[in-house]
Amino acid sequence: MSMAVGGGDGGARADINVTPLIDVLLVLLIIFMVITPLTPKGLESLVPQPAPPNAKQDQADTRTVVISINRDRSILINQEPSDEEKLGARLEEIFKTRAERVVFVKGDPDIEFQNVARAIDIAKGAGIDKVGLMTPKMEQGQ
Repeated sequence: MSMAVGGGDGGARADINVTPLIDVLLVLLIIFMVITPLTPKGLESLVPQPAPPNAKQDQADTRTVVISINRDRSILINQEPSDEEKLGARLEEIFKTRAERVVFVKGDPDIEFQNVARAIDIAKGAGIDKVGLMTPKMEQGQ
């Protein structure tokens, strides 16, 4: 490759050589195209598992914490009434002695998702490690 430093009139040219810049740009484009599909997206969620057949039903119910949000936006923690202001403190109290910090959120199909998202946010703020989402099909056991 040769480089022209002078023009036809004998003076220096003020042109910039953009070929190396284009090469760098193409390499970066390829790198980002390869990396982008590998980045995780979405909300990490869990699916509630059925209780083992030899476990007592009462023991399985007390271990699983379910936050239910009804159509009228009332909140229940394992069928115990609560409200949005007390939800964080109540979850901290429940999980104070537990090593496994997992909670499931079940929202009524007729409410807006922002109410469920607010409950998830409060649970994360209370120190819950994993939040699972329950759907009507999961409840029916399908």
